[in-house]
This record gives sequence, structure tokens and C-alpha cells, in this order.
Amino acid sequence: MSGSIAQFKSNFKTDLARPNRFDVDIPVPLVLAPYLSTSRNLKFRCENAEIPGKTLATTQRKIGSAPVEKQPYQTNYTETELTFMVSDDMRERIFFEGWFEAINSTTNYNFKYKSDYAVDISINQYNLANELSYNVVLREAYPIAMNQMDLDWSADGYHKLAVTFAFTEWYNNTSSAIGKNIISQALSGLSEDFTKALIS
Repeated sequence: MSGSIAQFKSNFKTDLARPNRFDVDIPVPLVLAPYLSTSRNLKFRCENAEIPGKTLATTQRKIGSAPVEKQPYQTNYTETELTFMVSDDMRERIFFEGWFEAINSTTNYNFKYKSDYAVDISINQYNLANELSYNVVLREAYPIAMNQMDLDWSADGYHKLAVTFAFTEWYNNTSSAIGKNIISQALSGLSEDFTKALIS
């Protein structure tokens, strides 16, 4: 039996999330301190962003004559891309060129330690009242690619710079998610204690 119209309407008591209500916080690695003012402006220059995804790598498992199952064995995080509007003085492009240089200097092509250039990037989603509704943190993020910028006499737009970031993992830093994680960890600890008590 399908649901009633009243049940359907009751599922829309809150508005739908809008993809155009967001901003991005990108801290400056210490090695990029001279670009501090540019970094602050990136929040307002980020035109497109992605809340990253997550996948579970699986392997097939078969026991006896039972059907083949997929067994998860590893969590994989997808890279994310941020697109920035570029100022007339090209400061955004210069900033990310400096970040790439901080990772792998073109004077000797030696790579620096990750702790010197990786930062935690926050992507923030807001509701229609401009209240923070979701916050995802990309841990130890750093740029791994930026797009070319085409020049064209017939073009009448503005430059955009798309930068791809790699990161170790992401986590939901919204207060409700933190509370649920704390409860989940507590319940998990109780379950382990109960199992140990049964064994002993």
C-alpha cells in the first residue's frame, strides 16, 4: 500500500539543501605565510566545490556451497576539486603555484615532508537561514593538479582555476555527527566489555 499525501507532505517539513550555499576554509601552511591575504580571499573566490565521496573496496568470499559474497576490506576516499575565480592580478594562480613549489621545489625537485605542506580543509554547507548545517574536514589535504588556463581573444568571460586536492581521509565535523560518534564509541566499548566478561 502506498503512503498517503499527508505522509508524503510530512517528509518535507524542512526545506531541501541547496548546492549554492557553501564556502570553503583553506588554512595556509607555514611555508606559504607570505600568501596569507590571498588564502583568506579564497573562501569568497571558490565558485565550485565538492563534498567528497567514499567507497569500500571489496573482495569476493565463498564458503562451501553458499553464494559468493562481497567482503569489504578497505575504505577509499575520492579526490576533490575546487574551482576558483581568478583575480585580475592572478593572485589565486600564483598562490597555488607557490603551494606546488612548497611540495616539490623546481630548484632541486626534492619533495618536502607532508607535514610541511598539508592542511585540514573545511567545506561548509549552510541552510536557507545561513546556519551551518554540515561541515566536512579533509584531513592532510594538498593540491595535486591544477588546470590549464586558456587564452582566447574572442572570449568574454573570466579565468577559472580548478584545483584537485588529495587527502588522507574526510570526516563529518558537524556537532550532531560528533555526538553520535561519541555514543557509538561508548556502546562499542560496552559491547567489548560484555564479550570479555562472557569469555572469562
